Amino acid sequence: MNPSQPIYTIGRHLVEQEKDFPKATGEFTSLLWDLTIAFKIISNEVNNAGLGQALGLAGFENVHGEEVRELDVFAHEMIFRAMDHGGHLCLMASEESHDVIPIPKKFKKGKYILLFDPLDGSSNIDVSAGIGSIFSILRKVTDGEDGSLEDCLQPGVQQVAAGYVVYGSNTMLVYTTGQGVNGFTLDPAIGEFLLSHRNVRIPKRGNIYSVNEGSHRFWDEPTRRFVAWLKSDRNDLGKPYSLRYIGSMVSDVHRTLLKGGVFLHPANCENPDRPKAKLRLLYEANPMAFILEEAGGKAVTGSGRILQVSPVELHERVPVIMGSPFEVEMYERFGKEEFTPEPTRDPA
Repeated sequence: MNPSQPIYTIGRHLVEQEKDFPKATGEFTSLLWDLTIAFKIISNEVNNAGLGQALGLAGFENVHGEEVRELDVFAHEMIFRAMDHGGHLCLMASEESHDVIPIPKKFKKGKYILLFDPLDGSSNIDVSAGIGSIFSILRKVTDGEDGSLEDCLQPGVQQVAAGYVVYGSNTMLVYTTGQGVNGFTLDPAIGEFLLSHRNVRIPKRGNIYSVNEGSHRFWDEPTRRFVAWLKSDRNDLGKPYSLRYIGSMVSDVHRTLLKGGVFLHPANCENPDRPKAKLRLLYEANPMAFILEEAGGKAVTGSGRILQVSPVELHERVPVIMGSPFEVEMYERFGKEEFTPEPTRDPA
């Protein structure tokens, strides 16, 4: 951080943003502040996981049939405990829970819905690779005090805020409320998230692609052609793109946001009649798409904009292609069978 620049904590930043809305009650600001408390606790646990009992499996599977790890359970519980009693939410939903999570009856209900992936990339925990948390906030659209499934099943364009936290070499929180994207780095010495990346803008194009190439044989033909183009010298770079893949969406998208390029998690087309996607629309694709678009990027499923998908299930999955406008638009062009790529001029 530049010592000559003013110090902005995330609390101060939230208050400053609130001033742009004369009718604001402070409820939304308090909601986000409560979330940051949970993220600080999770960050501390992640950093000390190897010294305690947090590594390893919890001994059961989640709703998706995936093995749950001790830190998954801890992160889920911390977010729930930080958010259940503030009076800002009427409902929550987590990637780790089969159904919606009601606010306990003894607590006041608010007008917001919180959707979250408590610990993305948890398979990386044991090898100290990057992991993170993702969240999405919606406004309740149904009548009555308690929220319902209908409130959760809103398209991504209805999000009022979204963000993620990377627990890596440092802990960084990135979020948007539709007024640009800002990043805050946790200073462990004072226990505060400090503004470190103001008004983040993704480069118009990059030279990095991020995808699990081990699934190459299961991709559809346009995706295979697009990745082959990235790896060739027929693009405007005149050399192959560099492959960078961690296996944690938070870490891979965070790098894409700052460095440019493209992140892909296409559908598995082993059975062409029933392609299967892996990433969850509500907990992963929508919040990340909101952030990327607010930073000047694009996010699509291959057949349309992610934020315009109308969800029908709580744990619905979609293909995800997001990143710099140049690369995502090129991906969409490869979806047209007649498209033949030619070397193009760098738009930057």
